[in-house]
Amino acid sequence: MEKHEFAHFSHNLQHDMRIRIYGQGGTPILVFPTQDAMCDNFENFGMIDTLADYLDQGRIQLFCVDTVDAKTWSNVWGDKDWRAGHQEAYYRYIIDEVLPLIRERNNSGQLPVAAGCSLGGMHAAIVFLRRPELFSGMLSLSGVYDAKFFFDGWLNPTLYDNSPIDFLSNMDGNHPYIRQYNEKPVVLCVGQGAWEDEGRRTTAIMRDIFEAKGINGTVDFWGFDVEHDWRWWKQQIRYFLPRFVH
Repeated sequence: MEKHEFAHFSHNLQHDMRIRIYGQGGTPILVFPTQDAMCDNFENFGMIDTLADYLDQGRIQLFCVDTVDAKTWSNVWGDKDWRAGHQEAYYRYIIDEVLPLIRERNNSGQLPVAAGCSLGGMHAAIVFLRRPELFSGMLSLSGVYDAKFFFDGWLNPTLYDNSPIDFLSNMDGNHPYIRQYNEKPVVLCVGQGAWEDEGRRTTAIMRDIFEAKGINGTVDFWGFDVEHDWRWWKQQIRYFLPRFVH
């Protein structure tokens, strides 16, 4: 399969960021890595091998981005206002800089799927739920959807915009985004085994919000043996990917 990596300067973040592209065409998938990881994350943990047939057949093209999690979500001793602002800058980087690049490099004419595992699943939810018109769907595995969990319960207006359970719960039931969510495949999946406690808690909240707002996304809880681990994410992505790729 084709593989390219390049660095580019982000005007939103004011430093270089890297992107790895796997595959030569097909449905574009914007991949957010796990917490604190970078664009090599999917390859390092064997997910590229797991998806090799899709990539070799030209059915999907992965755009794997870096994160700034070490400065934002994981920076527990940092200034909370600054951390929230830098996460918002990362959101703007994805929307303003990465999405145009995907449109330029992918020849399918399709909008990208937002996807990720663990904290990458939260990033996928943030960008899709805030701008559904820019994506063709969302696949979030073992995500945590409450930004306050990473900020000791603290929330300001900027962090609110990056906390799906907060902004989605307050969305008007007649908001046009709800119709857009329902026109596209939306999947939240979490295990119920080791290290999935917060993911399970917040995924259950998201399920309740979906039901209350009339959002028809799939919210799937796998078994009590299903851990917060790559071996399960590989099975889950193979299980759900046909919903996004035709």
